[in-house]
Amino acid sequence: MRTYTSRQLTLYISVLLTSLALIFLLFTWWLSPGILVLLIFILIFFLTSYFYVTFVINKYISDKIRPVYKTIKDLPLSGKKLAEKSSDSTNLLSNVKFEVEEWAKAQMQEIERLQELGRYRKEFVGNVSHELKTPIFNIQGYILTLIEGGLEDARINMLYLRRTEKNINRLISIVEDLESITKLESGELKLDMRKFDIIKTVKDVFEMEYWQAQNREVSLEIVNPPSKPVYVRADRNRIVEVLVNLIVNGIKYNQKGGFVQVSFHDLDENIMVEISDNGLGIEKKYLSRIFERFYRVDKSRSREQGGTGLGLSIVKHIIEAHNQSINVRSVVDQGTTFNFTLEKAR
Repeated sequence: MRTYTSRQLTLYISVLLTSLALIFLLFTWWLSPGILVLLIFILIFFLTSYFYVTFVINKYISDKIRPVYKTIKDLPLSGKKLAEKSSDSTNLLSNVKFEVEEWAKAQMQEIERLQELGRYRKEFVGNVSHELKTPIFNIQGYILTLIEGGLEDARINMLYLRRTEKNINRLISIVEDLESITKLESGELKLDMRKFDIIKTVKDVFEMEYWQAQNREVSLEIVNPPSKPVYVRADRNRIVEVLVNLIVNGIKYNQKGGFVQVSFHDLDENIMVEISDNGLGIEKKYLSRIFERFYRVDKSRSREQGGTGLGLSIVKHIIEAHNQSINVRSVVDQGTTFNFTLEKAR
């Protein structure tokens, strides 16, 4: 199809309208028609102009825009297709600017999302390499020392074997935690949903971590414990894992004489569990990333405290697998508070 510039189209329309106007003037000059004939001729002039302009718009403007609009409409926009509002050319022209702007905005957001995923992937690969490399090199060093004569030295042989075992256990922990996250993300890990008392579960976790808290001189408390059991519907083993992670973090990153407190809040259909400590706290700029895999606010201090760097990531995935949410707030040198919700048992 031949293309026309806007000037050419304007020229063609002007020529037609001028021709019609000239015919009208000649008609009135030669025939001196009555008023009725003039009205009929004016009506014919209007209809001819209207249909001609409509033809030009449809043929040379709408027909050019429609394929572009259709292409944009069929492209995914935030996971959905744009709804076609109307096939009418007037609506098409009025909607196309809005749709193009929305499409462009969505593409920019998608580009930003992909860039963020690329950054996260690079950091994740680097973190995994570092976390695996440290125990592997430690094991290699201990084994080589034993092979080169240390095995016969009673002063170091058992010591190095125990350190080797410790690093092997760390590797196993990292692999198991990564496997858990993968299963939770893929939905492969099915939750064993059942009714249980969340108050008793917290007390059980306190008993499990009693000696660690005692060694660090940190008190474990339930604030205003309810007089009756509070039943929730969830996977008890997974919720125990969540509680252990959060409570142990509160113990490890605390100070002598500190506390870890657990409180419960009734939210109609849900129960909010809040775990607070008065420990080191976390800077605000780090809060948005603490649930990322292997992310550590203070890398050297975190590794001294042990763990794989995957605990909070697992916690987040477990809570989200229950279709619930987890949040954190913290003030440096004042402490940190995590809270998550669980569905009430009916």
